[in-house]
Amino acid sequence: MTAQQTLPRLDDVFNPHSKAYCDNPVPQCLDLEKRGRLVWYDAWQTWIMTQMPDIMTCWREEYLESSFQAWEFAPPTPPLEQMDNFETALIGHSMLSSPEHHRLVRRITSPAFSRNVVDEIQRRIEPEVHRLFDKLGKPEVFDYKETIAQHIPFISITKMVGVPEKYWDDFRPLVMNFTEGSNPTIPEERRKRARETSNRAIDMLKEVIAERRRSPQQNDFLSALLKIEQENEQFGEWDIISLVLSLIGAGADTTLVGQQWTVYSLLKHKDQVATALATPESFANAFNEVFRWGIISKMGFARYVPRDMELLGQPVRKGQMVLMMPHLANYKPELFPEPEKFDVTRVFDPDILFGYGPRYCVGAALAKRQLYLTMTELMKRFPNVELAEEPERDENDHNAIVFKKLMLRTNC
Repeated sequence: MTAQQTLPRLDDVFNPHSKAYCDNPVPQCLDLEKRGRLVWYDAWQTWIMTQMPDIMTCWREEYLESSFQAWEFAPPTPPLEQMDNFETALIGHSMLSSPEHHRLVRRITSPAFSRNVVDEIQRRIEPEVHRLFDKLGKPEVFDYKETIAQHIPFISITKMVGVPEKYWDDFRPLVMNFTEGSNPTIPEERRKRARETSNRAIDMLKEVIAERRRSPQQNDFLSALLKIEQENEQFGEWDIISLVLSLIGAGADTTLVGQQWTVYSLLKHKDQVATALATPESFANAFNEVFRWGIISKMGFARYVPRDMELLGQPVRKGQMVLMMPHLANYKPELFPEPEKFDVTRVFDPDILFGYGPRYCVGAALAKRQLYLTMTELMKRFPNVELAEEPERDENDHNAIVFKKLMLRTNC
């Protein structure tokens, strides 16, 4: 009898949507990680890739499909002329399309993600962050999640893309719900609601693009993409829409979760605040440590088997999902010495928080910069801020461990 056969059934001990996982994911992650390189998880009908070398090879060589439509349980792909907005964006999504088209898009759009563009976007966002804190004032106690965190993704995306204020009410649902539309670990009904919301908001985004073509502007992400479109026949409007949606995926979900956990982690370790916020670069590293220490993720990165094959010693079937879960190793001492210790100077080589290789998230630098801007403003306004209470965790988020509220005491 093998060691794996003596372990309890995985479904009985591993459930990322459970309260036990949200309260302390470490035991469940370590239990799963030691079961093998590729483990079947019946509850989600998926294989789970557990080991970092295998995950990095998969990222680098791209031998699995990235498109949600390659999943065996994905809705049937309608004819092109019958696709709605969400289907067109998802199936032709620049971050999930063929490796060849993906590499083309990454190459020709790289100027839109330059250091100068990131600096300019910070300049556009900064006054809005100041106004948000001005509106807050100097309360004795406040809920950071309610008053600050949940507003930052929307402010950042609208200013970055250049969405006029008259469209904000229609754009907000897209920012907050888009990523749920392709999450294979949640019920179909929940995905359907997210798709319907996204369809309406993408219509609005098309209007913004049409307006911008008539009246060009400068120094925002949409202007940069429209210029690239003019210069490249292989880059069209749906590539623009798909890239905006990619930024929403990185800049909305990740930023909202990152806002909560960065404040929580730094206030639990106030002696490291100055080091973490010394520069944008030091914060980028600290942000990796926040996600490692908290084990915030639930599902990891989804891929799909392109054909019947053998994968890491297991026979897998075309269309089956494979979840790459690098966070399972966050508390392995051989990878991270003293893993229970929070250390913003810990070295991450490579940095895989936003993926790795050809599929490294294009919006990573933007997401980290907006978080850095908000954290520095919080600490400047309230240098003696502290947690007012230990926050209760909410297991209902579709993709991450979040807090129901995050009460802070300002000690002004």
